[in-house]
Amino acid sequence: MESRLQLRVQRYGWDKAAAQYEGYWAAQLRPAQDRLLEIAALRPGEQVLDVACGTGLITFPAAGAVGPRGSVVATDISERMVERIRSAAATRGLANVTARRAHAEEQLFEAASFDAVLCGLGLMYVPEPLGALREMGRVLKSGGRAVVAVWGARSHCGWADIFPIVDRRVESDVCPMFFQLGSGENLRAHMEQAGFARVETHRLATTLSYDSADDAIGAAFAGGPVAMAYSRFDGPTRDEAHAEYLASIAPFARGAGYEIPGEFVVARGERAVS
Repeated sequence: MESRLQLRVQRYGWDKAAAQYEGYWAAQLRPAQDRLLEIAALRPGEQVLDVACGTGLITFPAAGAVGPRGSVVATDISERMVERIRSAAATRGLANVTARRAHAEEQLFEAASFDAVLCGLGLMYVPEPLGALREMGRVLKSGGRAVVAVWGARSHCGWADIFPIVDRRVESDVCPMFFQLGSGENLRAHMEQAGFARVETHRLATTLSYDSADDAIGAAFAGGPVAMAYSRFDGPTRDEAHAEYLASIAPFARGAGYEIPGEFVVARGERAVS
């Protein structure tokens, strides 16, 4: 029941955030996504699965890399995210991109269907990340690779107080283990336990830059994982939560804006050649 509840929270929360997500986060997440795509080293003609695709920040560069002879299937738990992918693919005339609503552990595809599976900053939200990784391995062809990016250690992410700030006002259940995978060698251990071989990890320091307090607040509350809980706040509660969050990031204020430290971990593993 707990996993099903968390999946519902994720689905409706990201539906709430879909319209705001890319505007607030595209630039902030680019370092992790660029490294993920670099490590994935996609080739023309390959078949790719993008898990927890969001609005397509990885999907569309991947489609460009595999070209018209290849394909990218994008899946996300949020129907509104999936709709945005479909609309953008149609607008761009990309016949090699398809999108389906699904959670990361759902068995939608035949075994050994893909050359590469990508998951950019989505695995932290999955109730059973080991199950999701095993499913990624199941759908990979022999010798195929999975590349996964997560947020790093809590102590290296200056915006981390957003979760307790929200939970003190309304229980969100959004990501109780959010920072676990990015701590120590946990992501490597999960990938190895899921059966991946030749696992390599890369840790990236980053900075989240915001021009104003309003931008920092919008990204944290309306454009991210706490969007559903935030939608239940009344006006005074929002003002109080905004003030508390700004106090938590005050050490990173730079003029009218903020330079908030963050960290990503990117890992690559291969399905053993059979």
